[in-house]
Amino acid sequence: MKAAGIILAAGRGSRMRNLTEERPKCMVELAGKPLLHWQLSALRRAGISSILVVRGYLAGCLEASAATGEFATAENPRWERTNMLSTLLCADEFARKSFALGVERLIVSYSDIVYHWEHIGALLSCPEDIAITYDTEWEALWTLRFGDPLLDAETFRQEHGLLREIGGKPASLADIHGQYMGLLSFSQTGWNIMTKLCADLGEAVDKTDMTSFLRLLLSRSIEVGAVSVAGKWCEADSGADIQVYEKALEQRGWSHDWR
Repeated sequence: MKAAGIILAAGRGSRMRNLTEERPKCMVELAGKPLLHWQLSALRRAGISSILVVRGYLAGCLEASAATGEFATAENPRWERTNMLSTLLCADEFARKSFALGVERLIVSYSDIVYHWEHIGALLSCPEDIAITYDTEWEALWTLRFGDPLLDAETFRQEHGLLREIGGKPASLADIHGQYMGLLSFSQTGWNIMTKLCADLGEAVDKTDMTSFLRLLLSRSIEVGAVSVAGKWCEADSGADIQVYEKALEQRGWSHDWR
């Protein structure tokens, strides 16, 4: 399947504190490489060579180089006042050109995650026009990060590969079938659904995060595919996450080692 990739890298990542004073969040290093380099590598190993990075904070730090390989860029000049959905819309020109050139799916990735390249293949195999991955082994990762996995968890429920609920406050672990990872897929039809719904939202788009958008899709009875994976990914939301992961990687066979 011919696919293209979009990495949403406009934000600073304020919870990284001093780690992002002079670089965007995606340039913070984990296991010897910036987060962005891990993402680019995973996309290319999955056979995706056409990649767009949507920039914002310290955009000049995100340039193609010998270390990264080639990628296109787009800008979110309003990154300080907008959310992930607005950043995704900044990729609209790239998306439409990609579909016109025969691309069948777009893989969209948050910039603060790392993941095994095989997760991309699993996502591409989903027939739904809009799809996401979720981690069935999320509890181990959240326990490592937070101690009590419910402290930062949200409801996630799927049935027969379709998302049914996301983003609520869980009463127990039974309310969580997995953890949404920040990795999505759109067909051309799915992309058109997304942009039409954003147009309907108007100015509210700026305050709409991706989980809220997925909830909105469900409220409109728009099907969202839910593709399960088991570990082999991480979300780096803070400097503490980076430290925890570096230590965990010292253990052979760690369930969430994405490399």
